[in-house]
Amino acid sequence: MTSEQPVLPRIRPEIAALPPYKQGRSADPSGFKLSSNENPFEPLPGVVEAARAAVDFNRYPDATAANLRAALGEKYGVDPEAVLVGAGSVALLQAFIQAAATAGDEVVYSWRSFEAYPSLALVAGARSVQVPNLPDGRHDLDAMAAAVTERTRVILLCTPNNPTGPIITSAEFHAFVEKVPADVLILLDEAYAEFVRDAEAVDGLGERVFEAHANVVVLRTFSKAYGLAALRVGYAIGHPRVLDAGRSTVTPLSVTATAVAAAVASLAHQAELDERVDEIVARRSALVAGLRQIGWDVPDAQGNFVWLPASEALESTTVATAFDAAGIIVRPFPEGVRISIGEHESLEKVLEIAGALRA
Repeated sequence: MTSEQPVLPRIRPEIAALPPYKQGRSADPSGFKLSSNENPFEPLPGVVEAARAAVDFNRYPDATAANLRAALGEKYGVDPEAVLVGAGSVALLQAFIQAAATAGDEVVYSWRSFEAYPSLALVAGARSVQVPNLPDGRHDLDAMAAAVTERTRVILLCTPNNPTGPIITSAEFHAFVEKVPADVLILLDEAYAEFVRDAEAVDGLGERVFEAHANVVVLRTFSKAYGLAALRVGYAIGHPRVLDAGRSTVTPLSVTATAVAAAVASLAHQAELDERVDEIVARRSALVAGLRQIGWDVPDAQGNFVWLPASEALESTTVATAFDAAGIIVRPFPEGVRISIGEHESLEKVLEIAGALRA
C-alpha cells in the first residue's frame, strides 16, 4: 500500500476555487424548512397521476418536450418554436450564457441576486460584472446600463429579485432595454412571476417583450408556484432564432417524460393554482406586516419569500442560528437572511423568533 497521493487531472483554478452549490438542509419533523423557496402545497389535482402514467424507464424522453411546448405556446399565444424547455430555469440560464459568452466576455447582473449567477458566468469562462443593489434591494438599472461595455454579452435581470424580493417595473425595464445594444442578450428571470401583486411590475410574457426586443428571453419555472421543484422543469420564451442557441447548448434529454407530463397536467388547473398562490401571497403579506411591526426593515416582497437585511447589531449568521435553534431552517447570506413562505403554522413561529431577536 503506497502513501503517495495520486496525480489528479488539472482543473481550471477558478473552478477548483468555486464553492459547490449549497442546498438548504431539511428540518426536523417538528420544524419547518423555509430555506429553499419551495411550495408548501402538494402538486395540483391529477398531476401525480399524470406523472406516474408517463413512467417508461427504458425509453428516452422526447428531447424537444413537444407536448409541453405546445401547451405553453397555447397558454401564451406563441408558436411552439418560441418555447424552449429545460431542466429548471437555471439550466436554461446556463445554456444561454454558454451560448453567448466565453473567455474575455462579460456577464452583467445585480448583486445580491440569484446565487447561481456568479458560477454560471464563471463556468462559461466569462467575467462577472456585479452591480450593487439599491439600498431597498432593487436593481440599480441606471448603474447596470452604465456597466455595459463592448465586451458585455449577457445581462441577467431577476424580477422579483431573489433573495431581496422587489420587482423591476415595466417602465424601468423598457427604459433599460432602450439603453442596451440590441446585440446583447438580456435574460429576464421571472421564476417568481406568479406571486407578483405589484401592478407596475414588468410582465415579460404578458407584455410580450420578446416581440418588441428580439434580444430579450423570458424565463420561468414550474418549481415554485406549481410545486414541481423535484421534477426540474422550466421554460424560456423568446425569438426562435435566439432560442436555437439555447437548444444547441442545453443538455440533451435532461427533461424527463415524467416532468413533462406533470407540467402539462399542471397547466390544466389554473383556478386551483391561483387559489394556492393567493394563499401564499396572503401569508407573505401577513408575515411582512408582522415583521415590520416589530422593527424589521423588510423590503417590498413580491416572491414567495421575505428578506431580513443584516446589520452590525444583527449579522445574518446570528439570525440564522436563532431560527435554527428553534427548528426553522432559513437561508443566510452575508447581506441578510431569506425566509421562504411555508406552512401557515410557521408564520407565528417566525414572528416569535424575529421578535425575540429585536428585543
